[in-house]
Amino acid sequence: MGIDGLILLDSAGRSIIQSGFRSTTSTYPFLHVEAFNAAAANAQRPTDIDSVIYVQHPTNVDIPSACCHVSVGDLRILCPISGNVDPLVGFSFLRTFIDILQEYFGDVSVVTVKENFDIVYQLLEEILDSVGHPLTTSHNALRDIVLPPSLLTKLLNAASANLAAIGAGGTAPGLHTAAHGPFSSPIPWRRAGVKYASNEIYFDMVEELRAIVNKHGVPLSSNVFGQIEGNCRLSGTPDCLLTFSNSQVLADCAFHPCVRLQRWSKDRALSFIPPDGHFVLAEYRFAPNAGNSALRFGTSSTTAVKDQIPMPFVMKARFEFDGNNATFEISFTSRLTTRVNENVSLENISVELNLGEGVHGIKCVASRESGGLGRGLSVETSTASWSFDQKKKVLRWEIPRAPPSTHWTLQGSFTAPTAPPRPSRAMQIRFEIPSRTFSQLKVEQLRITGEGYKPYKGVRGRSCANVEWRW
Repeated sequence: MGIDGLILLDSAGRSIIQSGFRSTTSTYPFLHVEAFNAAAANAQRPTDIDSVIYVQHPTNVDIPSACCHVSVGDLRILCPISGNVDPLVGFSFLRTFIDILQEYFGDVSVVTVKENFDIVYQLLEEILDSVGHPLTTSHNALRDIVLPPSLLTKLLNAASANLAAIGAGGTAPGLHTAAHGPFSSPIPWRRAGVKYASNEIYFDMVEELRAIVNKHGVPLSSNVFGQIEGNCRLSGTPDCLLTFSNSQVLADCAFHPCVRLQRWSKDRALSFIPPDGHFVLAEYRFAPNAGNSALRFGTSSTTAVKDQIPMPFVMKARFEFDGNNATFEISFTSRLTTRVNENVSLENISVELNLGEGVHGIKCVASRESGGLGRGLSVETSTASWSFDQKKKVLRWEIPRAPPSTHWTLQGSFTAPTAPPRPSRAMQIRFEIPSRTFSQLKVEQLRITGEGYKPYKGVRGRSCANVEWRW
């Protein structure tokens, strides 16, 4: 008992493909599909479906059973679990499976699964054994067993062209030899015999701010979680050393198996033999006490709550109700300053607000006040836009780019079936900051040894945020 298998459903709740479920009865996966579809039918919105759905075990009522599920585009993936298994194990396995699909196909959708049915089924067979234990989940190891679509096409073409050579005892080009077959590498996360014409390795430090802010602009809860994502195209078996000048800002770190933990514990340096291709080298949480993030946004340190991350923007909302009608004005102001952040802007800003059930007659005007511009800044040519989702009753305000110290407003009105209208008391704000990180983590050196070539190296940072702002 453990992770019983995986079931992939389309948007209508129909099963597309599923694991073998060899350790359970044939009706077991259908019970989970029916339980999920029943929960989806009773939910007003897809987000209202419980993440973990109880399902009675078909043969023994004393055995607990549940269905964990996640949504990826128009695809819904179910993970039935049974016995004394933490649901977080199921969700972690689902996340790993989604990463594998994205590594193989890029975009994950119903069409992608149907077009690559045989490859998806092979992946299901390789990543989970018959008793519910995760088996092979490393991208590099799986690529030696289950070839991606492009490589499979090349292999079939090569096999057809060299059929005579195979029959004579030769080996077709592209087929695995005994030296470089599956699991032949002594390093589990790196394939054997890797060769590239151009050797290069790049790292992205990606950080996400998750926060809740009250109506006075004071953060109630704020955390920054980061990842060091790598893309390695190096020949042979190189040895890498990544050092930081301010590694004290990293807390609660989790590393890829390739990282030597003893070296990190000794001098806070990442020493590793990198996997081939895309991988996540490390995950961490930003410890704000180790740095002064308030200075980076040009804000006063007195406005920041201890141990909280200061917000690089300010939101204000004003609503007036007259019977069933409502008028509102929402403002967004960038707190970045030209003195500290001359070439940094908030980009792809999205503000969402649920206006309540039954609202109609939405009218809005989005504008930008020129008075908030800093000296030397030109007027932005792109304008903000707004839209309203009739199904979800969500007002969405989008600003492509907000330079430092700029001020934007959204004014509008709507009508509700009840008096007074009852819009949500919180707005959801998302944005990105390219080429900057909240932690200001700085790489001191990236050294590569063990091979004779000189590779191309690069490190960059970027940030995104998901903030709930109450008004």
